[in-house]
Amino acid sequence: MRRPSRRVALTLTAAGLLTAVAVPAFAGGSPTVPQGNGSQQAELVGRSVLPSATFGEQVSSGALASPANGVTPPFPAQPIQGFSGLLRDGDDWLVLEDNGYGTKANSADFLLRVIRVHIDTTTQQTTVLDGGFSLSDPDGKLPFPLTRSDRRLTGADLDPESFQRMPDGTFWIGEEFGPSVVHVDAQGRVLSAPVQPEGVRAPEAWDLGGAAPTLGSSKGFEGMALGVDGHTLYPMLEGAVAGDDPATRRIYSFDTRRGVYTGLKAKVRFEVPGNALGDMVALDQNRFLVLERDNGQGPTAQLKAVYLVDTRDIDRDGYADKRLLSNLMAIPDPQGVGGAKGGYFTFPFVTIEQIAVLDDHHIIVGNDNNYPGSAGRTAGVPDDNEHVVIQLDEDLQVDPALASINARGGRAR
Repeated sequence: MRRPSRRVALTLTAAGLLTAVAVPAFAGGSPTVPQGNGSQQAELVGRSVLPSATFGEQVSSGALASPANGVTPPFPAQPIQGFSGLLRDGDDWLVLEDNGYGTKANSADFLLRVIRVHIDTTTQQTTVLDGGFSLSDPDGKLPFPLTRSDRRLTGADLDPESFQRMPDGTFWIGEEFGPSVVHVDAQGRVLSAPVQPEGVRAPEAWDLGGAAPTLGSSKGFEGMALGVDGHTLYPMLEGAVAGDDPATRRIYSFDTRRGVYTGLKAKVRFEVPGNALGDMVALDQNRFLVLERDNGQGPTAQLKAVYLVDTRDIDRDGYADKRLLSNLMAIPDPQGVGGAKGGYFTFPFVTIEQIAVLDDHHIIVGNDNNYPGSAGRTAGVPDDNEHVVIQLDEDLQVDPALASINARGGRAR
């Protein structure tokens, strides 16, 4: 396996993305190799951790959340957890928190936020920084009643799962309850009504009006990539739409300038119908990296993987072409970065919901720790928020326009 050149290593170290500290790896069963086309050419080169018991704003939370893994809610402050989107912010990162404790019914006291963090894999410590923001709807753009009178948004209002920053500093958020895409300003204030794809509604949608949903619960827009042109979004559903093959996942095209969907970009066939989308990111006009996962954790986890998806459908089978890029249940760790020197490091979390491209040979992947409910790393212990940097032997050949967007975090020059 190729090692980083000195030039690449220095670049990543300057951004706090290489590690020299070993951490014990998960000691579960033998790693499972995904069955998708292609073979893995990847290795672990960095890791960083934010402890699970990390709290922010002093507003109580979790009154309806269930005890789990030795932790009993409620909490006197907002837990910093549920990371489901990742964007570069200079030398730091923005992470999007999802709806809180898993459902509308138990998340009305979880405030929806974007958190700014420093991911430092030299020390292997992630730290929370100033500069994040809450989501709110002060101008009444959302077409349904909100939980809080101050119009700050909670996990009972929306379930944000992905986001992208536009050149003007505003954000588009992909969420699951509609499903829909929502436009907010740089301070998280909703700018316009959510936009839903025609004929696709989740059970949590606010406009069902007695009609049957066409999508499973919490199976809306889980991942959303930004296109080469800087204004087209590609939101992707986590689950199958009624009438589609159960293993099919749709990728839509959305024009942010006009605020309309412009059709399907592609359909992707997952390995198993019950598998879920974790996140996605674009490499160019046609190629994307997609996180696919099963619903297991720890010893029951079987498939957690990064696939390269080509929407040109070269084999003409009606689905995007797809091949394995990195098996997250068996990441080679020749340098002992994760404590498995010469063996395999695993990422055995039930939900793995963040991916970003660092350069043509490096990606960063993060979990959603579902505090306090998930315990994939150690049985009975709440999962931390973890990020890993993976070096790929393959050249991703990222489109220069996207490489520039990735480098500056979507902001205008």
